[in-house]
Amino acid sequence: MSDTLAGLASIAALVALLALAYRPLGDYMAAVYSSDRHLRAERLVYRLTGVDPRAEQSARSYAVSVVAFSLVGVALLMAMQLAQAHLPFSRGLPGVPFWMSFNTAASFVANTNWQSYAGESTLGFTVQMAGLAVQNFASAAVGMAVAIALIRGFTRTRTGNLGNFWVDLTRGTLRILLPIAAVAAVLLMAGGVVQTFSDIPMDTLAGHGQTLTGGPVASQEAIKELGTNGGGFFNANSAHPFENPSGYTNLLEILLILLIPVCLTRTLGTLLGNRRQGLAVLAAMGVLFAVSLAAVTAAEVGARSQAAQAAGAAMEGKETRFGEWASALFAVATTGTSTGAVNASHDSLTPTGGGVVLLNMMFGEVTPGGVGSGIYGILVLAIVAVFIAGLMVGRTPELLGKKIGARQMTYVATYLLITPSLVLVGTGVAIALGSTSDAMGNPGGHGFSEVLYAYTSGANNNGSAFGGITVTSDFFQITIGLAMLLGRLVPIVLVLLLAGSLAEQGRVPTTAGTLPTHQPVFVTLLVGVVVLFTALTYFPALSLGPLAEALA
Repeated sequence: MSDTLAGLASIAALVALLALAYRPLGDYMAAVYSSDRHLRAERLVYRLTGVDPRAEQSARSYAVSVVAFSLVGVALLMAMQLAQAHLPFSRGLPGVPFWMSFNTAASFVANTNWQSYAGESTLGFTVQMAGLAVQNFASAAVGMAVAIALIRGFTRTRTGNLGNFWVDLTRGTLRILLPIAAVAAVLLMAGGVVQTFSDIPMDTLAGHGQTLTGGPVASQEAIKELGTNGGGFFNANSAHPFENPSGYTNLLEILLILLIPVCLTRTLGTLLGNRRQGLAVLAAMGVLFAVSLAAVTAAEVGARSQAAQAAGAAMEGKETRFGEWASALFAVATTGTSTGAVNASHDSLTPTGGGVVLLNMMFGEVTPGGVGSGIYGILVLAIVAVFIAGLMVGRTPELLGKKIGARQMTYVATYLLITPSLVLVGTGVAIALGSTSDAMGNPGGHGFSEVLYAYTSGANNNGSAFGGITVTSDFFQITIGLAMLLGRLVPIVLVLLLAGSLAEQGRVPTTAGTLPTHQPVFVTLLVGVVVLFTALTYFPALSLGPLAEALA
């Protein structure tokens, strides 16, 4: 009963805090990206990098900038890892093996933060701070920039220009991510999260001395959650007491995960000049999130699996300081966004609970999705919804005053096929290899779920994992690394080309035949499209893994 009351209180507090932040933060982000004024620090960045902040970029130029920036980030982060032994604050650790460095670089640049290594025994402080933490800021700022570019595609007319990527990147970093992350880091330190540049000597209960790995954890933890990145300083991620010591820090981290994705729906409505549209998008996201949370919580609290019934509770792989309710809330928040941080082992969730968090990623992480990626992902699905509605009434589909024609649907269809192709092909190839059975931590349906989860997490830029699988072989390092990069960059390019095609159009006047996209009917249609598309795409794979295990 106490765990139930604490769980309900945590959910109520989370909703209240998000509601308080929704309007001011959402409107502030809209002002950041629509302002004509450049801060002094931003002007300095532009001078140092040779950027003309007054210049506009076409969709293709914007896309080239995003891809080039990301690939340079991969190369620099790989170089830092390979040369780690020669860097200061390396803690005496050697350089990272080549393919592991590629996997890690691809992961953090793609806002995935999938980790095939134990952070405390693999990376020194310099790589953690100057490499991983920097990419946590950069990849989150890239996601927001792409989302804003797509919104501009709907608001602009008769132009192919979408703004300036370098300006959007700089503003997102300096005006939004850095200030909030700085405050969050202080709040985390106040809650007991470690922030040091040395290891920590401790006395054990048996009276022996032991040295525990310390480090600049709080500063990285803040942007890890705020930017929906997810990579932990320690191998145990947010289950580690140095990263997440109490119920207070646990709730704060969940709030940080959801803060920007939720408030960006207000930004969407503000920039569109129709705040009801932002609320409609938030409602669709909220319905899917609430259903997922109810399903995972019921599965974990009900303890219906054989192991949980034998133990009396579904506490395997969970921290006793959190319990089932807080673990379920964290799991749904992290897989409903592209975060990947965990405060419990998803491999130890009940078959139903594990299946639902896997399904959250298969939705395309639009519930409410990652920083920026949630908004552009849900808008792509909204285009599918109005296209289906248009087919039903025999009318050319429209969304937010723009016609949706063959060119736009080509971009949308390709966008929707990229991630499932990476997931299903990657899983199929891995399962076909005889060596994969040795990497699985479990046989049968659960082992298949581990592999399916790995490629779903990588291609959807989530980063969480069913912890039972071993992914340190070159095959997994390369294929999951490619899945992360392609699953990030190809959809972004398609979104920007879509935005450019929309910006080139004029506005379509609203008539009696226009489908209102801010009312409950459209919200219901949008939710149905998300669920139906996911079911048609992934049901055969799910039936071989979590569904088969749950029914066994």
